[in-house]
Amino acid sequence: MYHDPDVQSVDEQFRYLRKHYNIIDLNDFINSIEGDKLLPPKSLVITFDDGHLGNYKLLPIVSQLQVPITIFLCSGIVNTNRHYWFLDSENSKNKDLLKSLPNKERLRRLADEGFDQEKEYAQRQSLSSKEIDQMATWVNFQSHTVYHPCLDRCTHSESTYEITQSKVDLEQKYKLRINAIAYPNGDYSQREIEIVKGAGYRCALTVAPGYNTLDSNPYTLRRLSTNDTANQDEFVVRAAGLWGLIQSLRSSGTKKEERKHEHRDNIRTAAAAG
Repeated sequence: MYHDPDVQSVDEQFRYLRKHYNIIDLNDFINSIEGDKLLPPKSLVITFDDGHLGNYKLLPIVSQLQVPITIFLCSGIVNTNRHYWFLDSENSKNKDLLKSLPNKERLRRLADEGFDQEKEYAQRQSLSSKEIDQMATWVNFQSHTVYHPCLDRCTHSESTYEITQSKVDLEQKYKLRINAIAYPNGDYSQREIEIVKGAGYRCALTVAPGYNTLDSNPYTLRRLSTNDTANQDEFVVRAAGLWGLIQSLRSSGTKKEERKHEHRDNIRTAAAAG
């Protein structure tokens, strides 16, 4: 999983991936889950979230190396001068807090800081219609909702609109075949899974780290984040899934230490009380 990496890093990383993995299109994996296609060993799907303007610069690399990629687009932001709320300079520092708020409250606080998700700014941050059209030969464009909210903090009607309208917009405006969605921020609940199914998507992707198999739930597919790193050594570790494993082990060790200290504190408290 990428977002908006620099061109030089992607060139080096794609060459590494092509050498060590069988890179396949997301649709190939969907077909395999549904039993229509066999997969080669060490299959890998490359995805990009949001539809950032910088993704267009990757087209020469993608076409030269013939590497299939999937870019998940926010239909209400691409081909406009609207901005991604989480990139707004005034609010990026409070991103985690804003993510925790109900959707209407998040939008209200953003408005207080001068941000409006429908405002057209001087500079664009996303791909244009022309760029999407030029990339479509090599890129599988899919849905990333309309405005990139935190779906599990939305009302039912807000979540339904974001999921269904994005599919409609991308299919009607850009003549794309939309069958997959990536949950913004990886936020979803069982409600979103049901809405996604009802809207006609064949799969949905999370940001939960890990691998997928042909038995994986197609509506909670896992991904390995590259964190858009320019460090090749870090990238290799992340791409292999080792980064997530290390983080998990570190987290497990920290929790064990916390439980040890808690147990000791309880013994001391009991001794003091005795």
